[in-house]
Amino acid sequence: MKERPEEGLIGIFDSGFGGLNILRGIIKELPEYGYVYLGDTARVPYGSRSKEVVYEFTRQAVSFLFKKNCEIIIIACNTASSDALRKLQREYLPENHPSKKILGVLIPASEEAVRKTKNKKIGVIATEGTVLSESFPRELLKLCPEAMIYQKACPLLVPIVESGEHNSKIADLAIGKYLKELRKKKIDTLILGCTHYGILENKIRKIVGKNVKVISENKAVPKKLRTYFERHKEIENRLGKNEIRRFYSTDLTEKFQILGKKFFGKSIKVERVELV
Repeated sequence: MKERPEEGLIGIFDSGFGGLNILRGIIKELPEYGYVYLGDTARVPYGSRSKEVVYEFTRQAVSFLFKKNCEIIIIACNTASSDALRKLQREYLPENHPSKKILGVLIPASEEAVRKTKNKKIGVIATEGTVLSESFPRELLKLCPEAMIYQKACPLLVPIVESGEHNSKIADLAIGKYLKELRKKKIDTLILGCTHYGILENKIRKIVGKNVKVISENKAVPKKLRTYFERHKEIENRLGKNEIRRFYSTDLTEKFQILGKKFFGKSIKVERVELV
């Protein structure tokens, strides 16, 4: 079905494949809308880059998605949500697209973690960039000032997932090493603070045990987006009920097809683009 020019789409941006897991969850919750996915796979990972570089890459990405008729964009990359989202909302949007919206994934995950924790000890695993930004502690402490937040940077996990080694012994060893410190803190809730970690969720759950609630963004974000549309009809009314699915990547390789199918749950047709 072709969309009419006035029908808006929902954009999903991630530095790599992980956002496809978020998109999968959103489509399950809100299948009637049209979606455009962009993965900056040529420049992944973002986690070790400077805030200035992450902002510029993210600005290029949202500019591309707005040109594709998106009315609202979800930044599925936690590093980009940490380092670029607020500046985009405060500076870029008012000057360029004042009627449109950009949302991140930090707040939905934080709200879900605060809702589920009992002992107020919350763990966060994420990229180095997200951990250094202190974005999760900032959001979590706004919601629950008495919470104790324990973060752990996991720099090996994104490369492991991106290389297709998520079912390997290396993945098991890396996850076990990273979670050892957090388990000693007696956390009862763990936020997977990187979209890539969703594909490792079962391994992570097995290691932390059944007494630790694992917060995965591919489950938290879709529910919050539905609530957002219920509160913001001015955005929802501009979205087409056209069930469009489009996928773009800055680097097309066989790996994208393989991992794209793994994250999204079925085969996807991807078009290569350059961001400027």
